[in-house]
Amino acid sequence: MSIDEAGFQAELGKQKNRSREATAVDTGDWLLVDGRKAEEGGRSFVGYQTLESEVKIIQYRKVKAKGKEQFQLVLDKTPFYAESGGQVGDIGKIESANESINITDTKKENGIIIHFAERLPENFSQTFIAKVDAERRQLTENNHSATHLLHAALRKVLGTHVEQKGSLVNDEHLRFDFSHFSKVTDEEIAQIEAIVNQKIRENITADIKEMPIEEAKKSGAMALFGEKYGDTVRVVTFDKNYSIELCGGTHVPATGQIGLFKISSESAVAAGIRRIEAITSVKAEQFFNEQSATLHELKMLLKNPKDVLKSVQGLLEDNSSLQKQIESMLREKAKGLKSELLTKKQTINGINFIAERIELDSADAIKDLSFELRNQIDNLFMVLGAEVKGKPSLSVIISDNLVKDKNLNAGAIVRELGKEILGGGGGQPFYATAGGTNSQGIAKALAKAKDYLN
Repeated sequence: MSIDEAGFQAELGKQKNRSREATAVDTGDWLLVDGRKAEEGGRSFVGYQTLESEVKIIQYRKVKAKGKEQFQLVLDKTPFYAESGGQVGDIGKIESANESINITDTKKENGIIIHFAERLPENFSQTFIAKVDAERRQLTENNHSATHLLHAALRKVLGTHVEQKGSLVNDEHLRFDFSHFSKVTDEEIAQIEAIVNQKIRENITADIKEMPIEEAKKSGAMALFGEKYGDTVRVVTFDKNYSIELCGGTHVPATGQIGLFKISSESAVAAGIRRIEAITSVKAEQFFNEQSATLHELKMLLKNPKDVLKSVQGLLEDNSSLQKQIESMLREKAKGLKSELLTKKQTINGINFIAERIELDSADAIKDLSFELRNQIDNLFMVLGAEVKGKPSLSVIISDNLVKDKNLNAGAIVRELGKEILGGGGGQPFYATAGGTNSQGIAKALAKAKDYLN
């Protein structure tokens, strides 16, 4: 065999160019509005105090990515929070008397707050009302404040070695990465959830202050992983004896707004780093409603037993017992098939050949039967067709000496035969299987198998 390496490299180069073009971002130059100066805006965030504000557009530019045009706006001031500290950027609208423009994201670039817009306004000179999507912001704040309560609970339950190593908070859920040396147990997760929900029920008022960073450190405020802090920092406190952190994000006015906290998963992300994902508020309520509905449906299926768990355990035990009976029956059936297949053996060119359709609804049983016959018959080349769980199946088994001396390869053969049942498969040179969708093709596949001996 040979390959056209030069042709391959040429095509690879073309694909790399296509990939680069697909991910390339074409960013236009900033255009100032009505002689306004760039330094007049872009850094003033008023979103801690309000979700609506009168604004003016200072500058704008066009951005093209993946063939789609988008526009970026810089305002003199903004209530839109720009993505940072793990908190996603706000979305919403800017509106005038004549038009409304959707803001799809908010980010920072060199300290400037940039608003992503679907289109440009007809008149840049007018004053707009910037409106943050209040529901999304509130749900995001619920999750952000919950990460602070979670961080403190983790340190309380697991130890003070726990430090935040990353986070993501949006309106759907929260994700929190932290340093820890082992999996968090179910018992520890239950403890952590209980502490966080207790703090939510206490409805602790958020105490948020700006102060010099040295004063913040003396107060015991925790700095967060990956964050850069200036001389003046924002300190967010939920009970000075529980949670004090440096944070520039937006938060609930009091913990009661979070409503409910539920951990949805705990996993490893790197050596010594664990990840907790959780939901709060509306999503947590939806989760428990769904669980309750599932439990209700289960009770109905089980005819409303007093003890659902005991009923399910009984079903599992019955299922296990029945499965053992089925396996025993399949073994008995396989013994009968084995005797029957021995009578169907043909000798072609010194090779013992069997190609038959069998009634055995178990892939494992077919495999066991194949290997038993392989151990009993020398120079064996056997193809079996069957329907397993309603789907056509083919298996090919070949004696080792035929694999070596006759160059027969079960994997290659079953892939070819598998086309007849509109499927595919593979395996080892001496044993391979294929599955498909066309049961009527089994007969043709078995007839075709004989061609390999000619």
